[in-house]
Amino acid sequence: MPLGVRIFAVYFLFVGLAGWFVQSTVMDEIRPGVRQSTEETLVDTANLLAEILREDVSTGSLAQSHLPALLEAYGRRQPQANIWGLTKNQVNHRIYVTDARGTVLLDSSGRALGQDYSRWNDVYLTLRGDYGARSTREDPDNPESSVMYVAAPILDGEQIIGVVSVAKPNRTLQPYIERSQRRLSWLGAGLITLGLLVGALLSWWLSRALGKLTHYAQAVSEGHRAEPPRLPSGELGQLAMAVDHMRTELEGKAYVERYVHTLTHELKSPLAAIRGAAELLGGESLDGEMPAEQRRRFVSNIQQESARLQQLSERLLHLAQVEQRQGLEERVAVSLAALVEELVSAQQARITAGKLRVERSLDPTLQLCGERFLLRQALANLLDNALDFTPPGGLIRFSAERHGSRVEIGLFNEGAAIPEYALERLTERFYSLPRPDGGRKSTGLGLNFVQEVAALHGGELAVGNVDGGVLVRLSLPGA
Repeated sequence: MPLGVRIFAVYFLFVGLAGWFVQSTVMDEIRPGVRQSTEETLVDTANLLAEILREDVSTGSLAQSHLPALLEAYGRRQPQANIWGLTKNQVNHRIYVTDARGTVLLDSSGRALGQDYSRWNDVYLTLRGDYGARSTREDPDNPESSVMYVAAPILDGEQIIGVVSVAKPNRTLQPYIERSQRRLSWLGAGLITLGLLVGALLSWWLSRALGKLTHYAQAVSEGHRAEPPRLPSGELGQLAMAVDHMRTELEGKAYVERYVHTLTHELKSPLAAIRGAAELLGGESLDGEMPAEQRRRFVSNIQQESARLQQLSERLLHLAQVEQRQGLEERVAVSLAALVEELVSAQQARITAGKLRVERSLDPTLQLCGERFLLRQALANLLDNALDFTPPGGLIRFSAERHGSRVEIGLFNEGAAIPEYALERLTERFYSLPRPDGGRKSTGLGLNFVQEVAALHGGELAVGNVDGGVLVRLSLPGA
């Protein structure tokens, strides 16, 4: 399972359980919370009525007072109140008064007048001097039919002379409870969804950052050129910098060791030739004077091998600079036709000496996008190879076509076909084929350098045989 999925799964489990626990707890607390608030209001109402009724109860004139008519009128009222979006069309309080024995003296509903309520908890506890309250179902089989009763004592001095109870059906509170539960459900679901979305984004961001680091490490371990990932500052950014620094240190050490070995191997042949020629020339005085023709041949060998050493060191230096780079220093528009013309002019002496024909089928508006110095060096290496393998009087032809955002450069040269066994090895470092003019080999670094430049620009190099010669294709980004 991917790391991002695992992180999100753990986050989902945590947020889901926490959200469910909090929402379930709050939902369970809504009903008792509303009822507690209602009970507190009933307590205030009962105590207010106890003070209002005290004189009439103490004198025994409650039935003759105006209170029964008031309670009847109260029961008929229609408030038409809009309470937080819910309409209240009728009053729901039931009020009854008992004497000190628990006999009902007054009932706003009219159904309990004269009955003995002394055994109901609200009256019983209040007459004992305790807080009297009860909750009783109107229908024993319907839990939603419960009614809250809260009583207050009617006092004459310190003596309890009666009880007033105020009742409110719980069903009248249910719309407010359900509304609060619905709102809380929507709000809780929204918060959980938002939390999961944030968790998903966080998991995706973290997984993406770690994925970039992983791909970078894999590319480096496989020897591919790769730029370090761009990550925000912080621990991940520091980790990316540390990995890149480690790569640089390790590659630098391995790079130096590899080049010391390869350079040592490649220097053996020209140094041996120079040393042999120098020893023969130096021994000339002991064996007699060497013929002038032979002396010129040995001197020429020394000059050729010295030039080969110089070319080898220069190309190794250029190749090392390219291989160690992870990106371009600049990206500018470079005119392909002007660049080719510049290279052909620089090689005009060799072209004239070999009586070669150079054709240029290039659109003057075509432009490459990249680092001009590297592009020039790459094309110079390709032209140098073409000049080496084109026979006297042969043809060299530059061409180019644009394909979308890329420019495909073609360099054709007449000559012998490349052997099949060598086609796949042409871009290997230090691999070279004998030149037609004497069988000498080059440094074997030219095409390797071109391939590195192409890869640095995000392009490709391909070499193959065609009718009448060899065609090199170099694909590079266009401007």
